[in-house]
Amino acid sequence: MNSTNLPRRRFLQQALLGSTAVVLAGSARSAEPSPSPAPAPAPPKKLITRPLGKTDIRLPIVSMGVMRADNPALIPAALKAGITHFDTAHGYQRGKNEEMLGEALKDYPRDSFVLATKVSAGDGWKKPDPEAGAALTKTFLERLDLSLKRLRLDYVDILYVHGVDSAACMLHPAVLAAVKTAKASGKAKHLGVSTHQNEPAVIQAAIDSGVYEVVLTSLNFKQDHLPQMRAAIAKAATAGIGIVAMKTMAGGFLDKEKTKKVNARAALKFALQDENVTTAIPGMVNFDELAENAAINEDLAFTPQEKTDLALAISETGLYCQACAQCVPDCPKGLPIPALMRAYMYAYGYRDLEQAHTLLTTELGLTANPCADCATCTVTCAKGFPVATKIADVTRLTSLPAEMLA
Repeated sequence: MNSTNLPRRRFLQQALLGSTAVVLAGSARSAEPSPSPAPAPAPPKKLITRPLGKTDIRLPIVSMGVMRADNPALIPAALKAGITHFDTAHGYQRGKNEEMLGEALKDYPRDSFVLATKVSAGDGWKKPDPEAGAALTKTFLERLDLSLKRLRLDYVDILYVHGVDSAACMLHPAVLAAVKTAKASGKAKHLGVSTHQNEPAVIQAAIDSGVYEVVLTSLNFKQDHLPQMRAAIAKAATAGIGIVAMKTMAGGFLDKEKTKKVNARAALKFALQDENVTTAIPGMVNFDELAENAAINEDLAFTPQEKTDLALAISETGLYCQACAQCVPDCPKGLPIPALMRAYMYAYGYRDLEQAHTLLTTELGLTANPCADCATCTVTCAKGFPVATKIADVTRLTSLPAEMLA
């Protein structure tokens, strides 16, 4: 039987139990009380690094997602710990995230770090008229210029088209014109797409495009379509596309009340067991998280406790939406339910109210609960999420001014 047809639980068991081993080592002690020379200090471990597709970049397997970070002291600490790749976006913290990075990195040699930012194509690609396409290209490049100004850089190493969920967006002539112009002008060394939904299809489109060199994709132990993800990632690696993993923590918590925390080290190691994944960008907001994640750059082996914690987490519904979109046809309004569930995860899992607010108001254009006038919800979620309740909970943020959440 092909591995892509394996039942999910069997696939996950193989990934957890077969892809890594815990090696127990001990030292023999002499029964004699005679003194012995002090043991020599253990040699420093080498960082585990992997190439980023066919680009000229090689990265440690753990990089830094900067989305929620607001302490500039974390950046030099990360560099000292061996982390060299930093991921941000034009819209994170309404631009303050890029500004913080620019300030933190301004005195470092440009070749000492790899920086990626993401710019959204908006919805201009959905409009058929040429004027909309020209406006999209112009706006995209203006946003990139603003990002470079905030970052105090002449170029970014990786420029992503942000939040792609279909080939139609990433291959739209106006989008292609924008990214090709960015690369030709030297403002972006490499081009990529980021995706939270329809990931295997987006990866395939990147392979087919001949333009995109990197895909930043959701990848975690909660995904029902892991076999399809692994197959798509392997195909991308063969084609020379670099793969960067995000959302590895699957929401950070398994419940709204935050009583069930995801074992972050175990979840990160799970995603990185696939050697076709170059690196992952877990979010880090304090020095403890930085130290915990950076240590994985030297040791990718699971501990028995980490295996146990992952097995238990797999059985929980959790906060992570699969973005399968099976629920969307059930909604008479055709609401973007996967995006709304992602906002819920930002708010209740990551505790990032500002990012949830930005997604709801800026990207989705909501000003209130869109379900308020529905007497009964007709949506059925494949994972059992109470969709209407979650939407009502998270859209309360739309009534708050953005500055209250910063």
